[in-house]
Amino acid sequence: MTLTKKLGAEFIGTFWLVLGGCGSAVLAAGYPELGIGFVGVAFAFGLTVLTMAYAIGHISGCHLNPAVSLGLWSGGRFPANELVPYIIAQVLGGIAGAAILYLIASGKMGFDAAASGFASNGYGAHSPDGYSLVAALTTEIVLTFMFLIIILGATDKRAPVGFAPIAIGLGLTLIHLISIPVTNTSVNPARSTAVAIFQGDWAVSQLWLFWVAPIVGAILAGIVYKWFESEKA
Repeated sequence: MTLTKKLGAEFIGTFWLVLGGCGSAVLAAGYPELGIGFVGVAFAFGLTVLTMAYAIGHISGCHLNPAVSLGLWSGGRFPANELVPYIIAQVLGGIAGAAILYLIASGKMGFDAAASGFASNGYGAHSPDGYSLVAALTTEIVLTFMFLIIILGATDKRAPVGFAPIAIGLGLTLIHLISIPVTNTSVNPARSTAVAIFQGDWAVSQLWLFWVAPIVGAILAGIVYKWFESEKA
């Protein structure tokens, strides 16, 4: 598969993740009486990854996330020379998804992306339930670490074939169920960047954490899982 096709798949997949996951939060979570709530948002994010894993996993590996690409690289599963192109494609795909979401959401009278938060990630005063910077940093590092352990384990050649998308999608759902109250759940710098651009205020100033923490957690997971794989012999 050519790099161009891989990047196209990553763009489309991350577009779907942001439109589906963040879209559920912006358009459907608090809808009067019929709102899906944060449990519904958690499942929406999991379903975007599950569906794209089956749709494009055989094309690009379905990373959809700079932290995932870096975690796979640190685990010896992904070449360094494709890291930057993958990350660029993921961020651009996420921004495209956020742009479509903004266009749709703006069709409702009174919508304000800055005031609503636009599904952005935050800590302190901008945490959904008021959690501190330290709590947010810990949450994002640990949960991204566990997300990469799930990904690396489910896609190991020794794992049952064909079930990886289910484990990964449900893993992301569980991560959201845990951490939506803390940070609104990132574990994905591309997802955080995409909506922060349209929120345009506090989300941009707090964006650093949602790059640093997921990357740290992912790289650590790659190193740890590489140790597990070294036991094969």
